[in-house]
Amino acid sequence: MSKIAIITDSSCDLPKDLVAKLGISVVPLRVIYKSGEFRDGIDIEPTYIYERLEIEVPTTSMPSPEDIYATFEKVRSEGFTHCLVISVSSGLSGTYNTFKLIASEFEDLHIHVIDSKYLSWALGYQVIEAAKLVREKLDFGDIVQKIEAMKKQISAYFVVDTLDYLKAGGRIGRVSALFGSMLNVKPIISVDDDGKYFPLTVARGKKQAMKKLCQLVQDHVESAKASIAIVQGRAEKEAEAFADRIRQLGDNITDIYVGNVSPALVVHAGPGLVGLIIKSEK
Repeated sequence: MSKIAIITDSSCDLPKDLVAKLGISVVPLRVIYKSGEFRDGIDIEPTYIYERLEIEVPTTSMPSPEDIYATFEKVRSEGFTHCLVISVSSGLSGTYNTFKLIASEFEDLHIHVIDSKYLSWALGYQVIEAAKLVREKLDFGDIVQKIEAMKKQISAYFVVDTLDYLKAGGRIGRVSALFGSMLNVKPIISVDDDGKYFPLTVARGKKQAMKKLCQLVQDHVESAKASIAIVQGRAEKEAEAFADRIRQLGDNITDIYVGNVSPALVVHAGPGLVGLIIKSEK
């Protein structure tokens, strides 16, 4: 009888209590300073990064091969026969390819690696669904097919105060730095089919950007139910106010989660980030 493990990386932004409840294994990305490197969400928290941003902007890196290898070793030692790995978008990180490379060394484990094409809760929703399907005792192949298919149900949007951090981290994609130099113009960034950032639209100021995010939710829930996740990086009041507005949009919103982005995403987005992830229900 198969025993299925679910593995992801720390860019999923899922809270630790939910990860523990669902029995998910999370491999940490790395945050790198000149003085040394930290494991995302284990050795470092967002507060540390914010406090040091004016002194040094760190870089990030995919999980270490050693951490990935150790995770596969652990699930094998616990009697798992199958592993479903769901990674951050290959368009934003080399994590997906590293998972695949190391998975090939474990011939006695049936490992399938999915490129989520997303990050944050857009990845997290896929991980949660996979864990749910495992508990429902679906066959491994059926779980893989369902997770691949559910990507079409997910949309992700991000508003940042400045593009400087995305530009410095090399993750700006097609998001032109021109927007960041225009007076008080805030781009709304989404993720394309290749899992790369692109500018969806722009707004004059943060307040107008948040109104546009609210309209995106309203457009989604006019004809279908949806789960909503709002993530933030040092924008707690804006995120909570946004959540309050979303709650007034009707009964088609099944649940709303408000939480923090991981330390690795803090590095890329900087302070002031508000992210919106929508998972449409069938």
